[in-house]
Amino acid sequence: MDLKEINKKYDLELNKVIKEIKKNKAQLVLLQFPDGLKPYATDIVDYLEEKTKAEFIIWFGSCFGACDTPVLGKNLEKKIDLIIQFGHNEMMPEY
Repeated sequence: MDLKEINKKYDLELNKVIKEIKKNKAQLVLLQFPDGLKPYATDIVDYLEEKTKAEFIIWFGSCFGACDTPVLGKNLEKKIDLIIQFGHNEMMPEY
């Protein structure tokens, strides 16, 4: 599925994501997705890589909300400039 098809189902607010990455001059960004959006994670990363100079890590562990922050280990945590969590409530598909 390409990004146009994904945007028909979900409002990912990728322009806001890009703006935040650039504002923070983030070089390494961790992305968290709920299970329903995980199948689209690599397509989203491909798009974000085209629009920014950042590198991305996709967290495939659990993501049950903003309080569900991944435990990465101190070395990796120091390298990550920004964590972006995609929520599910406001991104339910429109049929």
